[in-house]
Amino acid sequence: MKVILLGTAAGGGAPQWNCACSLCTAGLTPRTQDCVAVSADGEGWYLLNCSPDIRAQILGTPALRAGPGPREIPLRGVLLTDAELDHTLGLLMLREAGGLPVFAPEAVLHALSPFRAIIDGYGGWSWQSGADLPGLRVSVLPVSDKKPKYASAGGEGPWVVAYRIEDPATGGVLVYAPCLKSWPAGFDSFVEGASLVLLDGTFYAADEMAGVGGPDQLAMGHLPITASLARIAGRPGPRWALTHVNNTNPVLDPASAEHAAVLAGGASLPPDGTSYVL
Repeated sequence: MKVILLGTAAGGGAPQWNCACSLCTAGLTPRTQDCVAVSADGEGWYLLNCSPDIRAQILGTPALRAGPGPREIPLRGVLLTDAELDHTLGLLMLREAGGLPVFAPEAVLHALSPFRAIIDGYGGWSWQSGADLPGLRVSVLPVSDKKPKYASAGGEGPWVVAYRIEDPATGGVLVYAPCLKSWPAGFDSFVEGASLVLLDGTFYAADEMAGVGGPDQLAMGHLPITASLARIAGRPGPRWALTHVNNTNPVLDPASAEHAAVLAGGASLPPDGTSYVL
């Protein structure tokens, strides 16, 4: 299984356009919004989430570029972890695809009804709650009940899920969990035997957003890195990598003590464009 990290930042990217915090003005390497591409054979690719930056991400990734036919594309579908705008707005950018299957929890599909009405006008799209990827096995774990701000009242969860994608041919296993409100029940079993876990790295500590007037991290649906490191430090097994990193997170600075603490704790902070073979 081939895995490409197309984007590794939280909503708004890093730097964020409306932020003048010390990190956004430090000239650090930019990161686009969280999105991953996976493939069993290197020819047909599936997106895990679909960020607003998807056009630039595709054009910057040779494996995802159109060709050899004039309208031939290697994208085969999209799996959504949730209905947040930073994970779904890119669907509108893919409207010319000629139709793709989109897999997501029922609550997410319901929330996206306005998007679906627009995209369906371009024909060939399907919306499904069960993911079927040729050559790969997909398991789903509900991890949070946080719904996006725009979603109407009601709607049964789960609202946020993690994916476990297995390659039976190689034994490689990817777990993608960019949004964890807590360390949920069953998550330890879900990552057991994984080759790589892409874990929520949105915020480093519980008070991080206080400096820019933001809400509490847990209220935003993200477990701080400090809490996650306590669960994985010294633990044998998966390779841990943090994604969905917010523009306020000090780990973005390679010279920071927080960045060093992540590495010492057994996780990595891969940049956009990082690829893996599992």
